Amino acid sequence: MHELRLICSEDRVETLSEALEALDALSVSTADADADSEAERALFGEPGMPPPAQAWERSELRALFPDERTAQEAAVLLAAQEFFEGCAVLAVAEVPDADWVRLTQSQFEPVQVTPTFWIVPSWHAPPAEAERVIRLDPGLAFGTGTHPTTHMCLRWLAGRDLAGRRVLDYGCGSGILAIGAALHGARQVVAVDIDPAAVQATQANAQANGVALQAGLPELAVGAFDVVLANILAAPLKVLAPLLCGHVAAGGHLVLAGVLERQTEELQAAYAPYLALQVAETLDGWVLLTAQRAAAAR
Repeated sequence: MHELRLICSEDRVETLSEALEALDALSVSTADADADSEAERALFGEPGMPPPAQAWERSELRALFPDERTAQEAAVLLAAQEFFEGCAVLAVAEVPDADWVRLTQSQFEPVQVTPTFWIVPSWHAPPAEAERVIRLDPGLAFGTGTHPTTHMCLRWLAGRDLAGRRVLDYGCGSGILAIGAALHGARQVVAVDIDPAAVQATQANAQANGVALQAGLPELAVGAFDVVLANILAAPLKVLAPLLCGHVAAGGHLVLAGVLERQTEELQAAYAPYLALQVAETLDGWVLLTAQRAAAAR
């Protein structure tokens, strides 16, 4: 395998990337050409927010090709194009063979939620102290347990007696929260998402963990629940306020995540007509908001 390295300005990144893909590049990645120098600049916005730009002012493109010939041909063809003006070929170099699967897996270690509750990839043995384990591999759907929002939701679940409870996971992603609720004794767990791929991921992950739950599109969520979980983002959570609160049973809990600390007051205001949200936990700039509906009068 060979790598073609190019340097270009920010406005040429998309055009060159598309051209490289058309020339049968196996993959194309972008990096800051000024990395590790005084000119290096960050390209990330706040959590949950889009980045301020899609590329660097001086960007380095790296395209993988199956052999040296195709990489060299791609370099020659690109250099002849008008849109390549101001760009340059840095190198065509051989890439050493590697066990990419093993390298990828090495980036994901078991995640501790509580001393006895862990998230463990399928290629790892569970820690000796783990009494409850969610087996979950990185995939297309959001939710591997490493993000602060997911972590706080799981920790909240681990601190509750869910025996006999009915739980709704709204915006289930990978299904990690739904699986966590089932492992902690919930009587019935319903997991819904607008993305069919997330529904499929939830069903597959539930089966891999040996738990029973119902997964489907949002219309599957019917009636009242003892716990309603929604780990999404602030904007959709505000829109969903009446719907989510409408699913909370008397005496039931609402648990919201995906909210930055600076967004706390606007979420509280959006939910005030229905339930009073309180900050249950903060972690790395994110907050966990919870509310409880009053129990039915006897």
